[in-house]
Amino acid sequence: MARQNTVFKEAYNRYAVALRTDTALPSEPEIAAQLGVSRSTARAILTRLSEEGIIRWNKRQKIVLRQPTDHDLFPSEETDSLHDIIERSFMQRILADDAAPGMQINELELAREIGTGTTSVREFLIRFSRFGLIEKRPNSHWTLKGFTREFALELADVREMFELHSAAEFGRLPRDNQSWADLAAIRDEHHAMLADINQRFKDFSVLDERFHLLIHRASKNRFIADFYDAIAIVFHYHYQWNKTAARQRNERAIHEHLDYIAALESGDQAAIDAACRAHLHSARQTLLQSLPQIATETA
Repeated sequence: MARQNTVFKEAYNRYAVALRTDTALPSEPEIAAQLGVSRSTARAILTRLSEEGIIRWNKRQKIVLRQPTDHDLFPSEETDSLHDIIERSFMQRILADDAAPGMQINELELAREIGTGTTSVREFLIRFSRFGLIEKRPNSHWTLKGFTREFALELADVREMFELHSAAEFGRLPRDNQSWADLAAIRDEHHAMLADINQRFKDFSVLDERFHLLIHRASKNRFIADFYDAIAIVFHYHYQWNKTAARQRNERAIHEHLDYIAALESGDQAAIDAACRAHLHSARQTLLQSLPQIATETA
């Protein structure tokens, strides 16, 4: 497939990781609806799965022969948007330096590492700077102000307000809304990860971000969607700050997500609120425990 066909490659990876050996796959229209893609893209996904020997496709019958490996999937640089690539590079740089306050970030160096122009990097940093985590300095330099406990608590407070609202709105969506098919696909990916948790627990942060982003989009609130950039970056990457008991922590979060998904699918607003609050409380504690050890914090 052409390199530029990011939609196909992202959808292919998303569908492939949820496959289970010896299961029968649904029709092309059902796959298209589940993934939120066109029927032609769904057919292209099935064609590649068949060519790779992952499924046996005989007219209407499609049987999974084996689970895909990492080698069967498209690399992230072929499926991610430029924004995602810049975000990942930015966070990896911060994580590599233990997120120490005062750390210098140079636009030119970051752009060179990514292989893109400085304008895109500068736009990302300017947008992210609104949340007070980094500060502009002269000559294309930025300073990290630090992931303090105070910052984490403020962010968690706002996240909880936004997500409780978004989760309630999600539960009210019409049953023919595409978000329900997307939620079902994410639920299947959680089960797939749980079945191979010893090998795949490190992949959880990506799935975590996708799940919560889907919920926030249900709010149809431009301010929530805009602020979610900061929420996603911090809560998405905090799983990597503290490697202690990472497998157990991520496994617990997967179970919480599945309870949360079941509540959403029930449409019971009380159950949705309870499951959302339980998971957000756990996420808050995990975030605080995962903060880098900083010698001095802002009071």
